[in-house]
Amino acid sequence: MSNKNEYYKVRADKLNNWRERQVGYPGKFEKTHFSTEAKKLDDEIPNVALAGRLMSMRVMGKLAFAHIQDARGKIQLALSVDRLGKDDFKFITKNLDIGDHIGVSGKMFTTNKGEKTLGAESCILLSKGLRPLPEKWHGLQDPELKARFRFLDLTMNQDTRDRFEVRHKVLHFMRNFYNEHGFLEVETPILQSASSGASARPFETHHNALDVPLYMRIAPETYLKRLIAGGYEKVFEIGKCFRNEGIDPSHLQEFTMLESYAAYWDYRDNMDFMKKLIQGMVQVATGGLKVNYQGVELDFSGDWPEYKYSEFVLENSGIDLDKHTDFESLKAAIKDKGLDMPLDKYIGYGQLVDGLYKKFCRPKMVQPCFLTMHPAPLVPLARRSDADPNKLDMFQVVANGWELVKGYSELVDPVDQTSRLLEQADLAKQGDDEAMMMEEDFLLAMEYGMPPISGIGIGVERITALLTDSLNIRDVIFFPSLRPPKMSELDEASEDKSEE
Repeated sequence: MSNKNEYYKVRADKLNNWRERQVGYPGKFEKTHFSTEAKKLDDEIPNVALAGRLMSMRVMGKLAFAHIQDARGKIQLALSVDRLGKDDFKFITKNLDIGDHIGVSGKMFTTNKGEKTLGAESCILLSKGLRPLPEKWHGLQDPELKARFRFLDLTMNQDTRDRFEVRHKVLHFMRNFYNEHGFLEVETPILQSASSGASARPFETHHNALDVPLYMRIAPETYLKRLIAGGYEKVFEIGKCFRNEGIDPSHLQEFTMLESYAAYWDYRDNMDFMKKLIQGMVQVATGGLKVNYQGVELDFSGDWPEYKYSEFVLENSGIDLDKHTDFESLKAAIKDKGLDMPLDKYIGYGQLVDGLYKKFCRPKMVQPCFLTMHPAPLVPLARRSDADPNKLDMFQVVANGWELVKGYSELVDPVDQTSRLLEQADLAKQGDDEAMMMEEDFLLAMEYGMPPISGIGIGVERITALLTDSLNIRDVIFFPSLRPPKMSELDEASEDKSEE
């Protein structure tokens, strides 16, 4: 019999022992305090009822010390023959295991070492852990296992719980900030009839009742703009988006994004708004405006530098985008420079420009900065600049080589928009599976008239990863997309200490 099966049988036998004296899995427990609250109580306060997962227990003759963990922290328990009686003390200490959920009640006191402790006068089993928890120091440190078995990662690792507390603060601050500035939170469809709003390969599905193909949204952009066309002036949405593309530390197929749109704003208004939003978010999450990420101090304070896209590409790659404005010319220039790029994989000028920038330029943008005036073919939904129609009224916020925010003045000219979506259709025919689809009802809304608009998109996971010094955005997603777990992986990582 394997160790796993031996442990399971031992714990199942203990559960049966509990069943002889109480309901095996009680439906409820009336707790009076969280652990953090109980620690603030005066000594000798009676009838304090706490509940949580048993994380440690040391039996020393007629006395045992244990710790339980609830949603807010850990607290020490004292189990003794004096308080529980000889028979109950023996039963409880023999039939509890690390990982069990228990309910205890009694009086608070302070130990000689100054630790606030609950002196247990009663103890019941709330739920039996039939599998042992991973051994604390070695059992669940592998990043893959932590992501696959997040429920155990949260149980065993305080730093994981701390990361998700930061994520909560980020989302809470975002919502409050937008509400305070007059934005209305809305919801738009996740299943959409056309893949639009960004350049990405979509996930496809089928609506059986309507018998039509649908796509999981890659962005909520065109639906949020419809709401502006309908008369709302400021809207935002925080929701899941899906892009069927590669995985790397800053990309996953399922992620959370905030998008917002404001009528009568341009991209410069949004640049100011984003700087205030991000600085406030960093302050709330970390207590300051400087973030240490993997040994590099990122300074979000003050004014951030602004780089013009073409100038930055020229400085870091030697390629002048203003002179090479079509696909073949740019491809030849990259070859002449001897730049290491897989040129055959790119379809269309916009894809090639983006690949050049991402390889040779973006990694050098470490400190928070703005990137502006992107070449027009990069974003089919953005407004062309009045000063130079070959450029866009657009910006990105970049830090640590990651795009944190993308925003622009929106294109609201239906004739120009139709032309650009037709160009996207041509790219799709050439094999570009990230090209945007024609969206007739979106163009219809535009033909009825849209005011000037500026919008932005923020990747929630990326900013949270920076604020928590996380190497991979999956570390700040409770349940990231992964291959199904193998239980044998977990068995190898688990080692039951309670039976030792």
